Amino acid sequence: MLYNENERGGYMPEYYNPSKLLSKKDINGETPEIFIVSGNRSGGKTTAFSKLIINRWKKGKGKFILLYRHKNELKGCEPAFFTPMKELFFPEDEMTFINVEGHYHELFINDLSCGYALAISGSEYYKRRSNLFNDVGCIFFDEFQSENNNYLSDEISQIQSIHTSVARGHGSQSKYVPLYMCSNTVSLINPYFAAFGISTRLNKETRFLRGEGFVFEQNYNVSASEAQKQSAFNRAFAQGNSDYLNYSSENVYLNDNLSFIEQPTGSNIYVCTIKYKGKNYAIRDYAYDGIVYCSDKADMTHPVKLSASVEDHDVNYVLVANNVGLIGNLKYKFRKGCFRFKNLECKEAVLNLLSM
Repeated sequence: MLYNENERGGYMPEYYNPSKLLSKKDINGETPEIFIVSGNRSGGKTTAFSKLIINRWKKGKGKFILLYRHKNELKGCEPAFFTPMKELFFPEDEMTFINVEGHYHELFINDLSCGYALAISGSEYYKRRSNLFNDVGCIFFDEFQSENNNYLSDEISQIQSIHTSVARGHGSQSKYVPLYMCSNTVSLINPYFAAFGISTRLNKETRFLRGEGFVFEQNYNVSASEAQKQSAFNRAFAQGNSDYLNYSSENVYLNDNLSFIEQPTGSNIYVCTIKYKGKNYAIRDYAYDGIVYCSDKADMTHPVKLSASVEDHDVNYVLVANNVGLIGNLKYKFRKGCFRFKNLECKEAVLNLLSM
C-alpha cells in the first residue's frame, strides 16, 4: 500500500501528483497542450489540478477557466471548487464571483479576478466574445467522463471552439493554453477516448500514452482503493459484487468488462455489417450464449450496413446517427461485457462504431 510517513511519525495516504504527467512530451517529442488523467475515485486528481491552476494564477501565469457541460452547473460551482482548496492550501483566501447574464461566472480570489467558469454548451456565445478571455492561461475540465453517458451533442467540437476562442489575442493568432482533463474511470467508449484514439490503444498495463498534442495517464491510487474497500458503507455492498464499487475502488470501467478475442460456436443471427477504414466487418448475435461477435467475414447481401465514420459512408450504408436503436442495443451489450472479437482489428472497428 502506498503511504507516506508524516512529521508526527504516523502515516497518511499518498494522493495524486500531476508532475510526472506534466513532464511528458507528446508522440512527436513536443510539449503537449492537452493533459489527461483517468483513474479510480478519491485519488486526489481534482484536488491536484485545482491547486495547480490556482498556483499558476498566483505566479502570474494567467487566469484559469473551469469547464462544465451545462449552464445550470455553474450555479454553486464556486464553493464546490474552492472550499476544499481553502481548507487544504489557501486558508487566507476567499473566492467570490459575478454571474454575467447567466452565460458564465467571473471568479475572484480576494477581490482580484482569477478566472471564469464556462459551460461547454455556450461555446457559440463565447466565440462572439473571445476578447473577454484574452487573459486566460489554462483550462480545467473535471469529470470529463460522464457516469450516465450524458454528453452534449458535438461536445468535442464545442470544446475545440472554446479553446480556439481563448487562445486568441495578445498579438497572436494562437497562443499556448494547456487543457487539463481529469475524471474517474468510467467507459472505454466515451467520446474523448475515441477522439484521441485512446480506446484502441489502451490496456490494463498502460500507465502513460502519448498522442498528437496530448499525453494521457491511467492512474491507479492504491491507498484510495483500500480506503474505499474498508469503508463500512461499501463493505455492505461487497457481497453483491457491486459494479459501482468495482468502478470506484478497482479502476475498472463502470459496466465495461474486458472483452475477449475469441470465437464463439453455435447458432447465431446476423445483425449487421459495419464498415471501418474501408473494410467490412460482421456483427453476429449468439443469443443462446449471450454473446455478440465481430469478425471480418461480412455478408454483403445482408441489408443492414452501418458506417463507423463519415469517411466510410457510402451507397447503401447508414450513418450511426441514423440507427440509434440498434447502436443503443450494441452499446448496452458492450457495457455488459457481451462482445467477443476475432482479432484486434475487429475490436478497433467496434470501439470506433460505438464511440460515435
